[in-house]
Amino acid sequence: MINRERIVNEFLKYVQIDSPTKQEGNFAKFISEELKNIGLEVYIDDAGEKVGSDTGNVIAKLKGVKDAAPILFSCHMDTVSPGVGIKPIIKDDVIYSDGTTILGGDNKAGISAVVEALKVIKENNIEHGPIEVAFSIFEEGGLFGAKNFDYSKLESKMGFVLDSGGDPGQIVVKGPAQDKINAKFIGRPAHAGVAPEEGISAIQVAAAAITKMNLLRIDEETTANIGVIQGGQVTNIVCPEVEIKAEARSLSNEKLDKQTAHMVECLKEAAEEFGAKVEIETERMYGAFVIDEDAEIVHIVQKACENIGLKAFTSSSGGGSDTNILNGNSITAVNLGIGEKKPHTLEEHLKIEDLVNTARLVLEIIKTVA
Repeated sequence: MINRERIVNEFLKYVQIDSPTKQEGNFAKFISEELKNIGLEVYIDDAGEKVGSDTGNVIAKLKGVKDAAPILFSCHMDTVSPGVGIKPIIKDDVIYSDGTTILGGDNKAGISAVVEALKVIKENNIEHGPIEVAFSIFEEGGLFGAKNFDYSKLESKMGFVLDSGGDPGQIVVKGPAQDKINAKFIGRPAHAGVAPEEGISAIQVAAAAITKMNLLRIDEETTANIGVIQGGQVTNIVCPEVEIKAEARSLSNEKLDKQTAHMVECLKEAAEEFGAKVEIETERMYGAFVIDEDAEIVHIVQKACENIGLKAFTSSSGGGSDTNILNGNSITAVNLGIGEKKPHTLEEHLKIEDLVNTARLVLEIIKTVA
């Protein structure tokens, strides 16, 4: 039933509508009209005003023709840089950019699959329950769109996010929590050649703190990283200030608490050791989610995959997605593989077969739930 030619053409059209993070407005207007033309009721919330985007999240609803629980399909509209002026090309049934930008399959492949499935439902009068769609802004860099969804507009207690790089059939049932840890060491400047002993090197303090830390792979569920160090301008002054930006992630909220506390303690101990000051900010960006592999939502995807000849498999993710936020807002959600390969790079690509199979899976999930 999925129209291969149409979904490919629509995907090519979607990625050529620029929608970098916080500038999703043009695409939001376009996709809103697409959804209205299919017959959905469309609402744009006020998330954009809260996070500095030129539009809010797109929330749409299709009334059910059968008495069934509503289900939600979620994708994000924004793309990473360089993502302006995308020129898609097709080679051997694989879609690439021209090599000067990302492709934007992350996440417009998911959007294309949802929209195509909805068109097929309407064209073929397929019976279905209530369907909700949520296309978020500002997912990249902090999941801020999903954090600011107007959840009063969503009735679904079950959600399917289409934003993982695995093959169609992948069901991500575990995702980590993440903490951001920012610190500023404040030492004391001095002439590095005349009186260095009068100074306190913020660089030296930062180095001591980092040396004390357990970093990178902590265990099978936990990671930590120092990503940015900034400080100093010239070599003849003992550096008075250094800023560090770090993160920690874990599939266990308890393990994350422990890792973050360890890193904070290392920062404080180093400052005390050298007589410096340190200002520390920590923020829980999102919580972890763990869905039981015997949960109803997992069985629904497995059954849908079986019905259309896809191999279903469960996995965990090391990155955050809107799935984390939905689960934190009482919507049981999994993240589904849609075949987006090498996202966030100039080599990003998408097999047409995976695009079609993702749409087939969305359609079959709708039929299975109904």
